[in-house]
Amino acid sequence: MAIAATAPAQAFSLFGIHLWGEREDQEAGFEIIDPLAYDVQFVVTGGDGGLEAQLKNASGLWAGRDKPASGVGGLLSRSRGDYRRLLAALYNQAYYGPEISIRLAGQEAADLTLDARLPRPTPVVVAIRPGPRFKFGQAVIVNPPPREVAEDDEVDNDLGDDFRTGADANAAIVAAASSTAIERWRQLSRAKARETDRSVTADHPTSKLDVVITLDPGRPARFGRTSVSGTQRVDPGFVAYMADLTPGDSFDPDRVKAAEDRLARLGVFSSIRVEEAPEIAPDGTLDMAVRLQDGTARTLGVGATLSTIEGAGVEAFWEHRNLFHRAERLRFSASVTGLGVVGDVGDFDYEAGVTFTRPGVINPNVDFFASLTGRRLDLDTYREESLTARFGLQRTYARWLNGEISAFATRARFDDFFGIRRFLMFGVTGKGTYDRRDDVMDPTRGYYLAAEAEPFYEAEYGNAAARGTLEGRIYHGFGEERRFVLAARAKAGSFVGPSDRESPPDKLFFAGGAGSIRGYAYRSVGVDYTEPDGDTGVVGGRSLVEGSGEARFRINDRFGAVGFVDAGFVSASSSFTSDDTDVRVGAGAGLRYFTGLGPIRLDVATPINPRDDDDVVAFYVGIGQAF
Repeated sequence: MAIAATAPAQAFSLFGIHLWGEREDQEAGFEIIDPLAYDVQFVVTGGDGGLEAQLKNASGLWAGRDKPASGVGGLLSRSRGDYRRLLAALYNQAYYGPEISIRLAGQEAADLTLDARLPRPTPVVVAIRPGPRFKFGQAVIVNPPPREVAEDDEVDNDLGDDFRTGADANAAIVAAASSTAIERWRQLSRAKARETDRSVTADHPTSKLDVVITLDPGRPARFGRTSVSGTQRVDPGFVAYMADLTPGDSFDPDRVKAAEDRLARLGVFSSIRVEEAPEIAPDGTLDMAVRLQDGTARTLGVGATLSTIEGAGVEAFWEHRNLFHRAERLRFSASVTGLGVVGDVGDFDYEAGVTFTRPGVINPNVDFFASLTGRRLDLDTYREESLTARFGLQRTYARWLNGEISAFATRARFDDFFGIRRFLMFGVTGKGTYDRRDDVMDPTRGYYLAAEAEPFYEAEYGNAAARGTLEGRIYHGFGEERRFVLAARAKAGSFVGPSDRESPPDKLFFAGGAGSIRGYAYRSVGVDYTEPDGDTGVVGGRSLVEGSGEARFRINDRFGAVGFVDAGFVSASSSFTSDDTDVRVGAGAGLRYFTGLGPIRLDVATPINPRDDDDVVAFYVGIGQAF
């Protein structure tokens, strides 16, 4: 017997509407006391080329084919559940007149009872005739939202070409059209917009599906009172201030999402929910409730990096995230690198610092920070001992746009090609980032832009100088799951100031290392300098150009592979042109092991045009993609 409906007494949803039964599709969890193995075969007659794979993905019988069922009852449960799962999958591909037959040892599963006798293993044949693919006849939304919404609203500006007469009538498109239209009404302050009716009629002779969705926009709403519950450690008044849902302002779901993001950035809560009151009050206000769960106030963390050129590195931090009950953060950090490649402990690279951050100092989007950092670096090109004090403001302008301005003072001692020199610097740093990546640790689409400008005055030699950089990254994933990703990075920087002899080396440009040109030692690529007496050495440059390209392929859920090329040059000219320009290229491949915290990275690189003292191969280990 072939049927075109689900077995009775099961959960079923159509076009996003739950009709009857339990909402969970999962089989009841019970011990397999009578394991019954089975062999399943799919026979799909008709439909497009990818339909069989989609039906297999929806099938519980197919997913569990390597696991025995719990006797006849367990196999019947899987089979009868597949009627509704396969029907929903067919509807989602616009097939509304299918025939579905699931036969166990030649008998239709819907006709069998628990006392049925089945062979072991049981042959299972799933036969599907999808029938014709339906197109939309009518595709109507009654009381639709205006066609245009504000540019900064986080919702599709158009319902698109999917929900229209003549398009494939996928069930998912109907649900998406309704939810998108409701969200657009909500963007117009209609907080309680809802669907009141949905008429769906399938005309089988013409293979047309007529859909009429009726919406009730409701009345406009304004934010009302914001209540706070659940936190025992953070001042509730401060939480309401940081949520920034000002009473009397027009309701905006983007502001609700921004409130959740802002509270999450505080780092003091393990759970955050901002909920709307069930109804709009008679005066047009809608009360909001912030429900929280406190997280750990104190955190201890460690990390590590590894490179055959730069050696192993270890870093650790301790942070208090709620110092004075308003999410103030105090962070102590320390790191050491060069382990394994430097024999003398005194030649390791060290850095230690303390940072204090107070959020919401001017408005909820502005944080104040102050830091003190000391470091000692022993690089191929120079040695540095420095102490830097910095204070400033960080601001989040939007979910993707951030800015920072700070003042700093640095006392430093350098030992390089020009000998031992001391500098005292006072300056201002301005930074901005625009981040539209889908994932910071493992991006598969989007782009990232960063800019930095730093004018400063150096008191020992009495010079003014300025330094600036601009960086861009872009990512493009292919396929529905984006398992293959092309990634590219470009960076440029320029320095304007006094002669090399009177310029701090850390403000000049060098290239090389894991985040620059792989295959070359960290900050080892600079400008060849020759003294009048014939002495030669490498010093920092006045401009920098770098670029990287990666092809990333995800092999399975755990492992991935990467091929990459890095290139760049450091120039003695601030305008990126010089006869001394020497482009360095590194290339290699890598493996990725994907974890819940991000991919663990192992890269192997070699310099394509090495210098005499460059290693033939370099290994890098870290967390997250290279860029």
